[in-house]
Amino acid sequence: MHQENLYLWQHGHTFGQDLPRPAEGRALAVASITGAMMAIEVVAGIAFGSMALLADGLHMASHAVALGVNAFAYVYARRHATDPAYSFGTGKVNALGGFSGAVLLAVFAFVMAWESLGRLVYPVAIVLDQAILVAVLGLVVNLVCLQILGAGGGDCSDEDRSHSKDVHHQEHRHDLNLKSAYLHVMADALTSVLAIVALLAAKYFGFVWMDSVAGIVGALLVARWSIGLLRSSSSVLLDRQGPEAIRRQIQEGIEQDGDSKVADLHLWSVGPNVYAAIVSVVAHEAASPQAYKRRLPDNLGLAHVTVEVHQCPSSSEERRKGLPQVAA
Repeated sequence: MHQENLYLWQHGHTFGQDLPRPAEGRALAVASITGAMMAIEVVAGIAFGSMALLADGLHMASHAVALGVNAFAYVYARRHATDPAYSFGTGKVNALGGFSGAVLLAVFAFVMAWESLGRLVYPVAIVLDQAILVAVLGLVVNLVCLQILGAGGGDCSDEDRSHSKDVHHQEHRHDLNLKSAYLHVMADALTSVLAIVALLAAKYFGFVWMDSVAGIVGALLVARWSIGLLRSSSSVLLDRQGPEAIRRQIQEGIEQDGDSKVADLHLWSVGPNVYAAIVSVVAHEAASPQAYKRRLPDNLGLAHVTVEVHQCPSSSEERRKGLPQVAA
């Protein structure tokens, strides 16, 4: 076979990861806004001698670092998408970013719970007016960031709007890195809401203990979010079998002739809503691998499919050799 003919059978493994994702710009914007707000609070806290401002600024710094990791994951995946060292592209960098964010969320939840328990046992004086102002300002910033992360796909016509919403829903569902960034901002927003409620209760009713209780409740909710994200991202990193609905459609497509049977099927994620599959087919009248590939639906997100075909011996040959017959 001539070398030039090999190019007919070769293909890339970028799977679209070399193109800027819409979420990349949003993650960078949110990381920048959070970082700027963090710097303002830290500088103001030092300048005005306010521990409330300084503490909230340091808390926001932790989220700025996490959001920076999410933004870096998008950039790294795009810039290294064509690197042949990655067998199936850099799609799993997305899941790695989500997993890293989930770990940081769990750490933040533990720190929140630990500090809240400490203040519940050993209460400290709270500068209520400044603390409420900081909490409200932080909530406004978080709401803006949530709007950015949840923004649609830009300008679109009325007839495209429903499709855009569906694509955006799929992006949030499968983009674990974006989900991680979203949960970090949600955690910060939740902390601000609970802080506002607790501080108002402390100011007008004297319930100073509400501040610590709110911190514990927030820590439990953030921990629950982190566990869910850890499960979904680790399943991608460990090549857990893909969705059962997609596997069923692959099997139904291969076996539509009534003769061919799927003996073995592996389906795993190589990127957000992008899958690779290895299918082992057994048939008496076997078709070519390309023919079996053409039987697969186009809307399954299959970017890399390998089909292995095994010719099943005829019934007469089975009886002659004394081999057990294979059911069709």
